[in-house]
Amino acid sequence: MTRRIASCSCGALTVACEGEPVRVSVCHCLHCQRRSGSSFAAQARFDEAHVAFAGPWREWVRTNDDGGHARHRFCPDCGSTVAYTLDRDPGVVAIAIGAFADPAFPAPEYSVYEERKHRWVATLGESIDHFD
Repeated sequence: MTRRIASCSCGALTVACEGEPVRVSVCHCLHCQRRSGSSFAAQARFDEAHVAFAGPWREWVRTNDDGGHARHRFCPDCGSTVAYTLDRDPGVVAIAIGAFADPAFPAPEYSVYEERKHRWVATLGESIDHFD
């Protein structure tokens, strides 16, 4: 069984994930843009039974557009958000793909909130030849 380790920037918080992700996606919603500090966020979702956290973490809860909650786990030392859970998806933990620091990580299969995508971003096989 595949075992992958994700960590925060300073390495104090690690997450061991067993098996393959149940979903790999990118999200263009404004919350993910703010959370990631980028124009979109990429995450891999795993069954929570196959995810083990080690090290210190803090949690920040925000209300989503649908009224549900997202619970973000981040390192109290370096501030890196490593994982989050959604009320609407119980039993699943989303891990930031960048926290794996693995260029061979499986590619995203889904792209959501594309109506909020920056016009210069190309995802999932798209290409942008020019800007208007």
